[in-house]
Amino acid sequence: MGAVAEVGQPAPTFALPDLEGQLHALEAVRGRLLVLVFWSAECPWSGRGDDAIAELGLDKADDVAVWRLASNVNESLSQLRAAADERGVAPVLLDVDHGVADRYGALTTPHIYVIDGPGILRYAGAPSDATWRQPEPNRHYLAEAVDALRQGELPEVSQTPGRGCTIMRFQLGSGSNEPREA
Repeated sequence: MGAVAEVGQPAPTFALPDLEGQLHALEAVRGRLLVLVFWSAECPWSGRGDDAIAELGLDKADDVAVWRLASNVNESLSQLRAAADERGVAPVLLDVDHGVADRYGALTTPHIYVIDGPGILRYAGAPSDATWRQPEPNRHYLAEAVDALRQGELPEVSQTPGRGCTIMRFQLGSGSNEPREA
């Protein structure tokens, strides 16, 4: 697997196709902030992460790109497309062998990584401090990280544990790590 991404270090590069087959390469967004969201069609926490990103207006910002990475081997392409359409999110990139999730150390959906314009990983973790027992957040780590970077500063909090649903790296009984075509 190699070294896992570290905050303060260059973000591991990658290129992945989206749901329509268009390739997205990390180098193509240099100069802008990039929010990577390890994403799930089924996880309610992933849906909450999409809501938080929408509230912040990051999907529509000129200085920020938001890429959602589907790394769960148990979610079919039709599930991914339906969830993306329902939530109004794009692009959703296919990390079918969870190689990018492994290189970034992503464990949950959503697990968020913020990369600055020069390509340095500046934040890794949960979008906020919300938990099952405390569903309303007191801290919005993603918003804080993006705001700090927009002001040319480093985020006060650069790393938190990811919170949400576990990324499914093995599909029991199938012998395959490819998304199902159901």
